[in-house]
Amino acid sequence: MKYVVATLEEIAPGDRKIVEVAGRSIGIFNVSGELFALRNRCPHQGAPLCQGSLWGTVTASVPGQIEYTPGGEILSCPHHGWEFHIRTGQSWCDPGRLRVGGYRVDVESGKDLLEDDAPDAAGPGGEAPAGRVKGPYVAETIPVTIEGHYVVLDVA
Repeated sequence: MKYVVATLEEIAPGDRKIVEVAGRSIGIFNVSGELFALRNRCPHQGAPLCQGSLWGTVTASVPGQIEYTPGGEILSCPHHGWEFHIRTGQSWCDPGRLRVGGYRVDVESGKDLLEDDAPDAAGPGGEAPAGRVKGPYVAETIPVTIEGHYVVLDVA
C-alpha cells in the first residue's frame, strides 16, 4: 500500500525525515538527490537507527594516507555506532550479529500511482563502500517514490 509522507521540498539533499507508516517508524534520507528509506530500528536493543549520524567513507591506499569522501551514505546507530549503508541497508560493523531491514526506493510520476502495481522489494545490491568489509546482514529498506511533488512510501 502506498502512503504520501512528505513533499519533495521537505527532504533536501543531506536531510532526513522520520515518519510513522502502517505502525512502522521509517527514516527517509536524501543522498545527493536520491531518496532511500530504512526501518527506524537497530537490531541491537531497538535503538532509533535513523536518528544516528551520517558519514561519508574513509579509504587509505597506503598506511597514513587517509582520504575522506563525503556523501552521507553510512548511517551509524546512535546507541552503539554500528554502521549501515543507506543505499542497500548492508551492515558494516559487527556483521556476524547485526541485521536491520530496508526497503526499495523508486521515482514515479503521480499518474503512475493509480496505474502501476508496485514491484516487490529488491534485495541488497551495489558495491561495498571503499574501505569497508561487507557483512552478511542487510537493513530493511522501504520503496520510496516521488510522485509530482510528493514523497510516497510503498509499505506492504
